[in-house]
Formats: sequence, C-alpha cells, structure tokens
Amino acid sequence: MTARSAEHVAALSLDLKHEPLPAEQVLLGNPSTATHELEDVAGCSVGVWEMTPGKAVDTETEEVFVVLSGSASIAFLDENYTLNVGKGDIVWLRAGQRTVWTVTETLRKVYFTGE
Repeated sequence: MTARSAEHVAALSLDLKHEPLPAEQVLLGNPSTATHELEDVAGCSVGVWEMTPGKAVDTETEEVFVVLSGSASIAFLDENYTLNVGKGDIVWLRAGQRTVWTVTETLRKVYFTGE
C-alpha cells in the first residue's frame, strides 16, 4: 500500500453513528455520542466527536479540541468553574478533570488526545 501525501475528511458533513451514553453518566435527557477515529498523529489520537443535547458527567483525558458546531457548557467540578463553548472555540482539557457537559445544541468537535 502506498502512503498518501494528504488525507481529507469533511468533518461537518461526516455521517456519525450515535450510541446512547451509559445510564450512570446521564444527568438529564437522552444524550448520545458518536466518534469517528482518524489515524494517530505523532502519538496523538485524532477524530471527530459529537454529543446530542442533554447533560452528562465525565472524567477527562488529556485533550485539545476545536468546536465545529453546536454549543455546550462544561462545568469543572473540582474547580467550581463553568466554560461555555461554541463554534470556533479551542479548549484544552487535562487528564482527571471531573466535568459535567450540558449540551444545548448538538456539539461536534475535532479532538486531539495524548496517550
């Protein structure tokens, strides 16, 4: 197989298959998530992730993401701080942070996670 010089993914129109979140993570509504993994880049996982409206808890991994569409608030439980995110925002999450995601409009992001 020959290596390609570039790879193109239309991240905004990518058809994603959603799965419901585990019940123990859901605080409100019926949010679902979907992920499309791309190839690793320099030891980092890269992909597209989406969550439908609802409220859910999570424990983060080391991650940088760019919001492509939608809106949400991310409450950082250990820091008593809430961040509102929307299209064009770049966010850095640190491993181990406990968060509550409240998605008000289906949120789609491109993420980069360390290993």
